[in-house]
This record gives sequence, structure tokens and C-alpha cells, in this order.
Amino acid sequence: MEDLLLHALDGPMPGVQRIGGLRPLSGGAVQETWLFEAGDANGAVPLVLRRARGSLRADRTHGIDLSTEANVVRLAEQGNVPVPHIRYVLRPEDGLGEGFIMDFVEGETIPRRILRDQAFAPLRAGLAAECGEALASIHRLDASSVSGLTAYQPAAAIERIDQDYLALDAPGAVFELAFRWLRDNMIPDLERLSLVHGDFRLGNLLVGPDRLRAVLDWEGAHLGDPHEDLGYIAITSWRFGEIDRPVGGFGSRDVLFEAYERAGGHAVDPARVHFWEIAYTMNWGIQCAQMAEQFLTGADPSVERGAIGRRRSETELDLLNLLDRSGFHA
Repeated sequence: MEDLLLHALDGPMPGVQRIGGLRPLSGGAVQETWLFEAGDANGAVPLVLRRARGSLRADRTHGIDLSTEANVVRLAEQGNVPVPHIRYVLRPEDGLGEGFIMDFVEGETIPRRILRDQAFAPLRAGLAAECGEALASIHRLDASSVSGLTAYQPAAAIERIDQDYLALDAPGAVFELAFRWLRDNMIPDLERLSLVHGDFRLGNLLVGPDRLRAVLDWEGAHLGDPHEDLGYIAITSWRFGEIDRPVGGFGSRDVLFEAYERAGGHAVDPARVHFWEIAYTMNWGIQCAQMAEQFLTGADPSVERGAIGRRRSETELDLLNLLDRSGFHA
């Protein structure tokens, strides 16, 4: 792989003479991430290769391809969203698959450390506000120049989730109740859709002890309701055990919403946020069930798939709590 990387960087980084320190980083479900150094006569530059993990990216029903993701990240950088700088988007002739090369940003992404280590205590105090500011910047972006983004009004988004559920052929009473509530309480369409990150949460936020340093993993980006991101970060699964702090396990909704509006985001409608919190709690539960199926059928026998697959039951309990909070009774 080193020779292929060296050849790929010949254009965007002329003068690179060697590739060293190549090693895999902890990756997502459908991507793999590699850290390496590109060396020239003046030293070495740390870089990151993000590319599709085997055929899993191609098998995804939803999500943008990596070249589109790179274009979204570049747009975000232009809009002052903290993101890594994209150096190069891979081409078929590079022999490295689908992906891109970006600058390495020093920081932490592991939620357990961010939420519990004393070193990150100053960060946690202001992180909800920083997230609100970052989301406001994302939702203000004009994504008309980026092709390949799907647009979802609320009803279409729920229909997409329902199709995933039906394709799974693993019915459950709690999911059925949640779908009934979502349809009975469908929020109205918007005149204008915004760029939505689609997976804005700890694990995809790279931080230092002082601040949010980069928003990562834009594969779920699409055009939709900006309230989606505001609800998504608050689902119980993304609090990583700190359930009394609804925003990511580190903050409050009030702080998030106030910072978001102050930074130029849309006027927040808490009812819409709650709708998306229910929708994405169910969506994550369905994804857990999909991973359980992959594990049980042998399509992906990894321990990660099996462990995540078991978490469907957690989301069902979360949904019951959310429905109860809504005053829903079957």
C-alpha cells in the first residue's frame, strides 16, 4: 500500500519521497482509516487515508459515496466548520479503492475518555455550546454545488426507516408502536431543506482538552430538517451511560439550543427535536438488528457486529420511555 500512496500523492503533494508509519486506526462500520506519514526533504507530514472497508460501503442502502463525502467536507471547511483538510480524493487508477486522504488532526474521539477523564473536564463544560455553534454553521451551508446528496422531507425520512425495518423481517411490538406515533404526530414539511450531518455525536467528534477540533464521518450527510441533528445527538445510546445529560452525555438541551440560535441557526422547535429523537432512536435500533442479522448469518461474524446487534433491546426500552414522555398510550 505504501507504493500506491506514494504514487497517489505525487500530484497533490509534489516532492513526497517516502511513506512511513502506516497503521490502521479504529474505524467505523463501513470505512477503514489508516494513519501514515508522507516524507519529503523537509520532514514528514501526518496524514489519514479514509476508504471503503471491502464491499460494505457498496452494500449500504443509504449514505453518500466517499467522493461526495469529500466534497461535503471541503464545503464545510469553507464554511468554517472544524474539519480535517482534504488533500486528495482517490481515483480508480490509484489502486486504493474508494476514499480520500486528509490531514491528521490530533485529538480524542473515544466517548468513554471524553466523558470521564479529568483531562477533558474543561471541555465538557462548554462542549454542548460548541456543538450548537458547529451545527449552526453546518445548517447554514449552501450545498447546491454538491451533487449526490439525497433530500428527505420528514415523511420520506420515516418511510425510508420503515422500508429498512420491513426488509429486516424481524418485527417487534415496540417498533410498531413507535411507527404509529411517528405517523400520528408527523411534523410538516419544510419550505427549504438544510445540509444535515446525519451522525453528529461523540465518536464522530474529535476533541482536545480545550475545544472541539474536528467534525468527522460525514457519510450520512443529506438534505433534510436541521432539527434532525439536534435530536440525534440526544438519543440515549449516544449519551454513553451518562443518561442524565441528554446532549451527548455532557450537556443540556437548553445550552445546545441557545448556542445554536445565537450562532445563526434556525429557530428551534422542541417538538420537532423530540420527533427526531424518537425517529433516530428507532433507526439505531433497526441498525442494531441489521448487524445482529449480519452476525448470525455469517455475513460479518466479527465480535463488533455481534455486540452491537444485541443492543436492539436497549433502543426498545428507550423508545418506550420516549413514548411515555409524549403521553402516548397503546
